[in-house]
Amino acid sequence: MSTHFKMAMIGTVASLVFIGGAAMAQSPHVMTTLNDAKWGPAPPMLPAGAQIAVLSGDPSKAAPYAVRLKFPANYAIPAHSHPGDENVTVTSGELFIGMGAKLNRQSATSLAPGSYALMPAGMNHFAFTRSETTIVLFGTGPVDFKYVNPADDPRTTN
Repeated sequence: MSTHFKMAMIGTVASLVFIGGAAMAQSPHVMTTLNDAKWGPAPPMLPAGAQIAVLSGDPSKAAPYAVRLKFPANYAIPAHSHPGDENVTVTSGELFIGMGAKLNRQSATSLAPGSYALMPAGMNHFAFTRSETTIVLFGTGPVDFKYVNPADDPRTTN
């Protein structure tokens, strides 16, 4: 067998393995309109008042997910971090995000509809609204919150 033939065979086999693997890992097709959203209370890791609509995946599993989150006016999420990257796209209202170990309204950046933010894994950040605001949040789960100040964690308050 010639070297050229061997290289062609290796390339063909590698392509078939790649294509087969991609087909096996493919997620189901998802298309949803805003009116299709099935809203419910957000998980208890978020302060009360937020609503969630899962678009795809399962945020509690180690897999890709996408959710809509709706926050009421004057809603605040104290400083926290996540174990994975968090991608945020604002779809309505205005979201204010800042970096640091404490919520600081003066240092936050205003994100209007169409804006995007990436909060890297382990980075302390906070968020708040002034009006009702909806975002799309996506990444790879499982999603969790580690609040900088444990007293801010709504899962531990009575």
